[in-house]
Amino acid sequence: MQLDSKVPAGSVPEKWTNFKKKQQLINPANKRKYTVIVVGTGLAGASAAASLAELGYNVQAFCFHDSPRRAHSIAAQGGINAAKNYRNDGDSVWRLFYDTIKGGDFRAREANVHRLAEVSVNIIDQCVAQGVPFAREYGGLLDTRSFGGAQLQRTFYCRGQTGQQLLLGAYQALARQIAAGNVKMFPRTEMLDLVTVDGRAKGIVVRNLISGEVKSYAADAVVLATGGYSNAFYLSTNAIGCNVTATWRAYKRGAAFANPCYTQIHPTCIPVVGDHQSKLTLMSESLRNDGRVWAPKNKADCGKHPSEIAEADRDYYLERKYPSFGNLAPRDISSRAAKEACDDGRGVGPGGRGVYLDFGAAIAKQGKAKIVEKYGNLFDMYQRITGENGYERPMRIYPALHYTMGGLWVNYELMSNVPGLFVIGEANFSDHGANRLGASALMQGLADGYFVLPYTLTHWLAGETPGTLPTTHADFKRTESEVTDRLNKLLAAKGKKTAVEYHREAGKLLWENVGMARTKKSCEEAAKALRQLQAEFLHNLTVPGSGTELNMALERANRVWDFLEFGQLLAMDAAQRDESCGGHFRSEYQYPDGEAKRDDEKFSHVAAWTFNGPDATPSRNVEELTWDAVKPSVRSYK
Repeated sequence: MQLDSKVPAGSVPEKWTNFKKKQQLINPANKRKYTVIVVGTGLAGASAAASLAELGYNVQAFCFHDSPRRAHSIAAQGGINAAKNYRNDGDSVWRLFYDTIKGGDFRAREANVHRLAEVSVNIIDQCVAQGVPFAREYGGLLDTRSFGGAQLQRTFYCRGQTGQQLLLGAYQALARQIAAGNVKMFPRTEMLDLVTVDGRAKGIVVRNLISGEVKSYAADAVVLATGGYSNAFYLSTNAIGCNVTATWRAYKRGAAFANPCYTQIHPTCIPVVGDHQSKLTLMSESLRNDGRVWAPKNKADCGKHPSEIAEADRDYYLERKYPSFGNLAPRDISSRAAKEACDDGRGVGPGGRGVYLDFGAAIAKQGKAKIVEKYGNLFDMYQRITGENGYERPMRIYPALHYTMGGLWVNYELMSNVPGLFVIGEANFSDHGANRLGASALMQGLADGYFVLPYTLTHWLAGETPGTLPTTHADFKRTESEVTDRLNKLLAAKGKKTAVEYHREAGKLLWENVGMARTKKSCEEAAKALRQLQAEFLHNLTVPGSGTELNMALERANRVWDFLEFGQLLAMDAAQRDESCGGHFRSEYQYPDGEAKRDDEKFSHVAAWTFNGPDATPSRNVEELTWDAVKPSVRSYK
């Protein structure tokens, strides 16, 4: 398959301007003739739905929550990047662009990343106008702080709840359009398939989670804003409901899935304490502004209270290994460094799977009141979960699955290889390469929804005749029937294991074999084991209840089935990328000091997989990455 990125002509800084100069337009009176479906109402989806409705399109928005306010975007705590240079510390659009390219280990498309850096400056103004309560300095100016992978302070924040406040801003914009009648909202409704007609996206099939009704909706374009797939690993920082279903079903209808092996491990999570856990909790990366990360130098000290370990016996390993960035080294590097300390037998807490995040020095210098002002709700959360006071005793942290850089392949216009199917936010692959820098997820979600998609979707629709197909069309009915048959298969299974048990087993397979460190052999073994687990799934699964009622067991089973299939593609992608880059660390490819070793000659490309049938091997398609503005180099934060 040919993957046409549709990157505009001109130098990298000129491409977005050149696109807008030549963008096709639609008369405002004619926009009312087009219907757009938006699936997902987190930051990317809510901002897109609100913006498209403001332009005049008829928008139908779907989410499986009872309200868009419950989207997982609220969990992004630490901040949002923007190249506004309020600190006068040398920031610029170019520097944010370069930091993002380097942070992704030179595995992202230059043009998309530069556009992201360009529009970042508008996001803050948009959100301030909405009333988002960003932190401010004494004089009233917006405050900023540092995040990993940058040597300046470009991260705007709302204490420790930035994602929640930004989502409320997007939600109020969406609610305004709902009240105006421009957006029709479908809560508690889950997309279960994409409807394609002659290879083009024409609608979706959904299930009403309250009544169980399966129904189709038609549109001139479909936008997926359904987030990432970290929950394939079972334990992650994502909400339990987060899943891969929407993008995976689109993949099985022809959309290419790009770089599924690029999964991010966040270094600042509360460690696992037992098999009873269903998810993990993220302690914001913002804490590493003032907290110092360390592990005991001596294995014999691991069981001691941290206050009993002398300063000379503490290994501040990030400051030691990466003096230029210290505790704000990027997430993939910081995570592997923590694993290295624990693998060396110097981990703390249950099972020796933890390191310390210590605020002792910061409290002594700034006073407890200042730390409470900046991070108080995060300390409260930590104490509620662990029973420990982070002001008096260092927090215990350990890496966990957090974000996924892979996703459906999109061109520069955010459209997949399926005409009419657009993908935004974490659901696409486009902006972060092999590793995402902290505070860039919120930036991408809002950039796509507010400032990119309204241009690119209009440009595409201008060449399309408006008018949706009737949902009585044969392809709609066929897709509906396939969805119903699938649900009936799940309900017909009369085995002994729940979907949660299968999910936990599959997640453990992925974590142990395709987690922080992976080898070709471990990836191949994981794929084989997942195939065997999938074969058992329908024979030994139990799903109580029926399909014509609220049935969370059925919801979970349906999503786990997709995770079992998707996990095989993730492992296959990791096995075939014979290099280490960003969050993809193949143990066979590392420098003597343990840093990731890329192979630019063979793997400076996007790997986009296409579905060939349930029993056929998917095809690996390649989009070569070109370098006009930067030159890939050894990624060093020392």
